Amino acid sequence: MRQLRVGEVDLCVDEYGDPGHPLVVLVAGAASSMDWWDVGLCEALAAGGRRVVRYDHRDTGRSTTGTPGSPDYDGTALEHDCAGLVESLDAGPAHLVGLSMGGGISQAVALHRPDLVAALTLVATSAVGGVDADLPGPTPEVQAHFADPPPDPDWSEPDRVVEWLVTGERVFAGPLFDEARARTIARAVVTRSADPAAAGNHWLVAGDDDEVLDVRRISAPTLVVHGDSDPLFPLPHGRALADAVPDGRLLVVPGMGHEVPPGSAWRDVVAGVLALPHRA
Repeated sequence: MRQLRVGEVDLCVDEYGDPGHPLVVLVAGAASSMDWWDVGLCEALAAGGRRVVRYDHRDTGRSTTGTPGSPDYDGTALEHDCAGLVESLDAGPAHLVGLSMGGGISQAVALHRPDLVAALTLVATSAVGGVDADLPGPTPEVQAHFADPPPDPDWSEPDRVVEWLVTGERVFAGPLFDEARARTIARAVVTRSADPAAAGNHWLVAGDDDEVLDVRRISAPTLVVHGDSDPLFPLPHGRALADAVPDGRLLVVPGMGHEVPPGSAWRDVVAGVLALPHRA
């Protein structure tokens, strides 16, 4: 891992594969550090002839971290960080693989900076705009979680923070949820993070950007990876997104919820990512 200066922040990046191979950048979800992208998944992509980079968003992991509850940036900053990272790596354009909010970031970069995007893989996310379909909302269980979320843990007690993170993952995961894996990653998040509480700043800036985007203008070849058990964005969100992007196709993962693809799906997901043409 190394620190890379990107604009006004330092982003912690972790790389796999030959630096001369086509670049794949993994963009995590809201309030998530790079740790949720499994090392095994990174290595599988690298073995397919890709240079794979995962990174910590600002306010997560070892990247620049501010005061919890008081973000000094707006909703566009995370998009600019992603675009700036691709430029700073000096190896673009990149195939962006974005999860949830990371998928929204990836769509925005593809629309604002198409020169930086060779291809897109959008995982467990929804269109940032341009889809007129009447899409279903979250399941009752997720709505109840939003209405009455568990209280924040005592951030000075690592074990309590780990259990709080695992509980949150469990709410959004599908039947393939691996609790042991989630707990191992949560422990890594707590160990690596400058301040785990600061990740919540992402929720305070989400939706700050009033610009109306249209995914029908995305020019990059796009793979939409969506679970049939996603409780936040049910499967019609993935279908609508894949239908709206001009060069889009859908890969449905049975049993996957709102989460990084589980290990049982890696073969199909990796094959799908590698099959996308890497536009120069």
